[in-house]
Amino acid sequence: MKSISLAAAFCLLLLCLTGCPRSKPSGEVINSGGPPPVTSSENVVRLGGAGVGFSAPGSGSIEIPIRIDAGYHVNANPATFSYLIATEVTTDKVEGLDVGKPIYPPAVKRKFQFADQPLAVYEGNVNVTLLLVAHSPGKKSLAISVRVQACDEEKCFPPATLHATYPVNVDAK
Repeated sequence: MKSISLAAAFCLLLLCLTGCPRSKPSGEVINSGGPPPVTSSENVVRLGGAGVGFSAPGSGSIEIPIRIDAGYHVNANPATFSYLIATEVTTDKVEGLDVGKPIYPPAVKRKFQFADQPLAVYEGNVNVTLLLVAHSPGKKSLAISVRVQACDEEKCFPPATLHATYPVNVDAK
């Protein structure tokens, strides 16, 4: 009889434990099936594009596409205030290739909750142009770095530096 009472008590305990809702422990994240939370600028800003070709040594340009997810923006270059982190494109030196200063697209002015006046920003898809002068034929690789700080309507995320390498092919005359 004692063993039946223990078995019944054990079953009752199991039923209670499996049937009762439990609170989630502190720090546990429940996946709602949506996108992961944004924690950095690189979560919402990406570089796109392809390389460029020249039929002979000479001048040309390359477009560096910056893709910003909907609902986010990055500061334009120049930024509205000196304390804001402007979008900045830099390149590594490449033998036989001169790279001009970046030509940034026109900014849009937007008013945000966290700023007293409208800010110059980029949203959506924008292109930064780099003028190139190729001095010699051959296949070259142009390493590009783009520093951005993404923000939404209420807050800004830690800045990130995005990297990409674009092929530059220069045919002989």
